[in-house]
Amino acid sequence: MATKPPPLMKKHSQTDLVSRLKTRKILGVGGEDDDGEVHRSKISQVLGNEIKFAMREPLGLRVWQFLSAVMFTSIAVMALAFPDQLHEALFDEGAVGSKTSTRLYGGALFSISLIMWNSMYTTEKVIIRWTLLTEACYFSIQLIVTTVTVIESGASTIAAALLLCSCLLFVLITVYFYYQVGRRSKKI
Repeated sequence: MATKPPPLMKKHSQTDLVSRLKTRKILGVGGEDDDGEVHRSKISQVLGNEIKFAMREPLGLRVWQFLSAVMFTSIAVMALAFPDQLHEALFDEGAVGSKTSTRLYGGALFSISLIMWNSMYTTEKVIIRWTLLTEACYFSIQLIVTTVTVIESGASTIAAALLLCSCLLFVLITVYFYYQVGRRSKKI
């Protein structure tokens, strides 16, 4: 007589704590990685954890990026289209001898403005920081060049003083955002 084999006993791993811990350890799930991130699943380990790279934007960053892009674009258009008027407005002098240098300045500003416009549509921290660093370098150089020009000419105008103050303010704001974007966010 053939006897029926005993039914297989199912092991409920969700109730067996030791078995669950062993399984999770073998799969590499639940442990901390080098950054202190606890992975919830093997898939998040393989694909990467987007939350880990998500950036918490400082308040006003996108507004500052927009204002910067508008400012760079408008000054670039003025330098390209009306080089004499731009030079006269800043330094209270007559027409500049050659318009080429002012137009080259406008072309450079227009290139920077394109970078500024494109940086508004990204969420990548590295790209935003490089854009802010570019802006901070530009404003620092603008501040130095304008200061030297005002000292050499000997005649300081209200427009040149306003330009110097605004460049200094823009450097401070841009450096603030640069460091705010670079800070590590606190884990919640």
